[in-house]
Order: sequence, then C-alpha cells, then structure tokens
Amino acid sequence: MHVPKWAVALNLASILLLAAWATALSIGKNPLPWPDPGSRIFAAASPEGKAAIVELLSRDGVDERFEVNSSGILRSIMWDGTIVNYSPPAFTQKVGNASSAIGIVSDDPLTSAQRAADFLSSKGFEAEVIESAEPGVPVHFVITDAMLGTALNFRSPVTQMPAPK
Repeated sequence: MHVPKWAVALNLASILLLAAWATALSIGKNPLPWPDPGSRIFAAASPEGKAAIVELLSRDGVDERFEVNSSGILRSIMWDGTIVNYSPPAFTQKVGNASSAIGIVSDDPLTSAQRAADFLSSKGFEAEVIESAEPGVPVHFVITDAMLGTALNFRSPVTQMPAPK
C-alpha cells in the first residue's frame, strides 16, 4: 500500500502541533484565548510600580503575556491570567477606590453585574453597579461592602472584547 508523502507529512505536522499545544497547556501557557477563566486584577500605585511588579513576577516565573493599554490605564496581562494595572486617580474614584478586582467572564456582563448586586443586596450587603467605567470598554463593576478594597468586574470573553484604542 502506497501512502503519499504529503499525507504522512500532514499527519506528522498535526501530531507535532497537538503535542506542542498539550505541552503549553500543561505548563500553564495556553496560547489560545479560550477557555477564558476570568482574571484577578491588582492595582499598582504608579506606572513605575507596575513595571517593577511585572518584572518581579517575571523573575519568579509569572511572565507577561501582553499589554492592553487604553484611556490612560496600563495593563499587563500575565500568562496565569493575573492582571497588574495602573489606573489614573479619576478612574480609580469611579470604581469606589477599589485596589483589586475579581474579573468574571459573562455573555451579558451588565445583566450579570446587576444580578450579582441583587444577590449581595439580598444577603444584607450594599452593592452598586458601575456601568462601563472606562469609555469604549464593556466592563461593568460591582462595588460592595462585602469585600474590602476589591470590586467585582464583569466582562465579555476576551475573544469578544474590542481592540484597545
């Protein structure tokens, strides 16, 4: 039986690509934007502080994947999903001076944020929805006294987010 060389090469290339992807997944460096597990966001005190923290994390094995900077907000997205950002004081005030956030992925971020606020209110906590705190970015925040200095942020999957401007 004769098997064409191109078929053998195609199968070999497919196996090598699958092995490379499996290896990347096993070491926590999924090259694809899905699945999108959400994020944990931490605020730096200054752009220089953000740069220092990103460099420190990289020295300890948590490398920067890419940056998404917009509207004066500087974001470093790390390979493990952690986000280290610097936000100007005006933006920080809009989100109740929260210094960290838990990012939650949703197909309908605003509705999910409103449901979260309603849930927290039903448990006796104050909760306020801040819609689109950053112009042009469909991320909605829930500020609540259930957490100290931490907001909840609801966003679309990364594959549906607009490109930074």
